[in-house]
Amino acid sequence: MSENLIYQAKQFNLSGLSGISDKTLDMHFKLYEGYVTQTNLLTEKIAEFIKDGHIDHEEMPAYSELTRRLGFEYNGMVLHEYYFGNMKQGGAGDPERNSAFLKAAEQSFGSYAVWKTDFVGVGKMRGVGWAICNQNPANDRLSNHWISLHQIGNVAGFNPVLVMDVWEHAYLLDYKPAERPKYIEAFFSNVDWNAVEGRLKKATGDSSKAAQAPVPR
Repeated sequence: MSENLIYQAKQFNLSGLSGISDKTLDMHFKLYEGYVTQTNLLTEKIAEFIKDGHIDHEEMPAYSELTRRLGFEYNGMVLHEYYFGNMKQGGAGDPERNSAFLKAAEQSFGSYAVWKTDFVGVGKMRGVGWAICNQNPANDRLSNHWISLHQIGNVAGFNPVLVMDVWEHAYLLDYKPAERPKYIEAFFSNVDWNAVEGRLKKATGDSSKAAQAPVPR
């Protein structure tokens, strides 16, 4: 596989977060690096199947399973980059009153408090997965979604603005399984709202002209 197609694990300086220990982060970074490794490995194996421009009928079952698995590994890699990328030491807890995100939440939910209640509710749902606040590029509306197994539940074309990992590995060293609400509270105390706003497309009325900061991958 060409070197320019190989993904490299990104580095995140998140030491000293409130309520999320460095030990948890070290474990979490290693798990993320595993997704990067597996994404590269599967991409290479799939390339071998298709290098001649066709897939032998006998190879189809193996090719199919590798391709299905790629969605899980690839999204696991990217979602972790969104998650780590929207946290920082000394987060503000909630966005500033005049921030673009707060205004978008008010326009979409009536108030920031209602938006947060919904987002936190998604994060508290039974099961393991992700809570993601997406922006619809067609009308700039925010909506909150539950994503399971990384690749299941993502809305095609929507822009992830705030991403929270609620797989148990994200908090189990710091909190009991039943204490997920405490982890969610800790997560909000570490949100980097500047990063969130950087992902938020500007409300121009024309999504084709929407400005957007660089996002993972």
